[in-house]
Amino acid sequence: MTSNNGSSVQEFEYKAEMKQLLDLIVHSLYTHPEIFLRELISNASDALSKVRFSALTDQDLLEGEGDPGIRITVDSKELTFVIEDNGIGMSEEELIANLGTVAKSGTLGFMQALKDQQQELDGNLIGQFGVGFYSVFMVTDEVTVETRSAKPGSEGYRWRSSGEGTYTIEKIEKAGRGTTISFRLKEESKEFAEEYRIEHIIKKYSNFVDFPITLGGRQINSVTALWQRSKSELKDEDLNEFYKFVANDFQDPLDYLHVSVEGMVSFKALLFLPKDAPPELLYRQSELENRGPQLYVKKVMIQHECRDLLPEYLRFLVGVVDTEDLSLNVSREIVQSSPVMAKIRQILTGKILGWFEDLAREQPEKFRTFYKAFGPIVKIGLNTDFTNRDKLIELLRFESTKTAPEEYVTLGEYVARMSPDQNEIYFHSGSSRSQLLAHPNLEYFQDRGIEVLLLSDPVDVFVIPSIHEYEKKPLKSIEKADIDFTKAAEKEGIEPLPENLLQPVLGLFRDVLGERIEDVVESHRLVNSPVTLVSGKDALDSQMERMMKMMQADMPAAKKILEVNTSHPIIRNLSGMYMANAANPLIGTVILQLYDAALLHEGGLDSTTEFLSRMNELIEAATLQR
Repeated sequence: MTSNNGSSVQEFEYKAEMKQLLDLIVHSLYTHPEIFLRELISNASDALSKVRFSALTDQDLLEGEGDPGIRITVDSKELTFVIEDNGIGMSEEELIANLGTVAKSGTLGFMQALKDQQQELDGNLIGQFGVGFYSVFMVTDEVTVETRSAKPGSEGYRWRSSGEGTYTIEKIEKAGRGTTISFRLKEESKEFAEEYRIEHIIKKYSNFVDFPITLGGRQINSVTALWQRSKSELKDEDLNEFYKFVANDFQDPLDYLHVSVEGMVSFKALLFLPKDAPPELLYRQSELENRGPQLYVKKVMIQHECRDLLPEYLRFLVGVVDTEDLSLNVSREIVQSSPVMAKIRQILTGKILGWFEDLAREQPEKFRTFYKAFGPIVKIGLNTDFTNRDKLIELLRFESTKTAPEEYVTLGEYVARMSPDQNEIYFHSGSSRSQLLAHPNLEYFQDRGIEVLLLSDPVDVFVIPSIHEYEKKPLKSIEKADIDFTKAAEKEGIEPLPENLLQPVLGLFRDVLGERIEDVVESHRLVNSPVTLVSGKDALDSQMERMMKMMQADMPAAKKILEVNTSHPIIRNLSGMYMANAANPLIGTVILQLYDAALLHEGGLDSTTEFLSRMNELIEAATLQR
């Protein structure tokens, strides 16, 4: 294929997954077509940041035309749109890599899942998944990209595509470095050929881009390093706009932290707390590994997401950190090993945890919103950040048997209302509040008004047992067999089966259940239920075991101890049946049914077929006797 100027035009086919992605983007998922401009400006800004950074160490870069900036030209009659920058530009290989392949692993699967669930992709997700450029196909049928890399000896190239199955690349003459993107707007998108509409979008999404954005010869954005201002100069309106710009979020932030430190290290930071956890964190928490605030050195962006600025459990925070204590030509490797970075990270982490403490004390409703969204992530710090472990423990919040749903208690509040004779902090792990409250193991505590923490967050089973104790009070799962209930039971005057009947009954259970259980013992924790399963002193509790099995499917289930409530009518009747006729086949059926019912409470009953068959057998026997 040959172009009008005689140069060779190469046609490339999108890879299969790219075709699927384009189809989803162009035809299925978008709700805010105006964000195409935000994405194009963001890409241009990145290109300018890269060339500014590269120029610090490479004197041979190709010159750009004029001062660094982004220029937009629209024609309301012809419906044409042009955006150009004099940034880093692209080589032919970079064009193919950047505009011809899926940007991030997992993107296609996530977007397909959205479509299958009949959800639409909002503007917040577009940039986060590295597909922002393709949003341009919402407003046009064909895009032309003309670019030249800033690297010495580079040549110009023209990339063109209609967003279908193919794209073309041809060599062109281009005087300076940078990229120009041009297209004709669809008739239904002609609003974006009006300067007033473009100006509104720029101020809405891109007001704080680091480079001038000109439209019709006028600069539209206010290029300002907001974090360099004193806290008293910061206005909510500017802060909200800046947050939306750096976070690609439509909502205002929940809160912000302004930090200015001078001393052993000097830096300024402006960090924001989002109202909601970004969807990709919920979709795949490993995304935290590659997140972090933007790192600036003397107002020059060094890293867009600097993971070394914060520990992993705080990387959901969005914002900027700017220091003069690093060299402008610092490499990413030096950043990672720099003692300056380690000190900044240490100071920032302390400031952030202090910020959370202030929210909890002074703005509890705001803290509740934060904790509901990010509490599971913050808890990870308990097992990774031992320096700040005590502060993190004080931030923990739990539902309990004495709180309403979605109301929380701290460990300090729990201890303050313990009775003088209670020596342990009790918790119960499970999948939901309703499931936890219905469990037989809770009966003793409910009956005596002893508060129990209800842990339904999957993260809890990995981090809460590691606390071991709080204010010298051990934390203990209520399903542990080594909790001493006997004194309280005697005080209540509960009459157990006499010894001559007790041991035969327990022996019956042992004979019928055999290798299924570790042991059968008399229970002092049960009030209304006949039996329950508990874990041995050193064994995993049920929820922890269930989580471990999800990660390791072939992990064998640990044997449990079956506790029998010898004051329950079923157990007393079972004893009577045994005395009347030790060979009665219903005795074994009842014992197996009780055991399976206990398994059902634990979420460990693998098959219900035998359970239901046995239930029908027992109902039939009961109705015959009537």
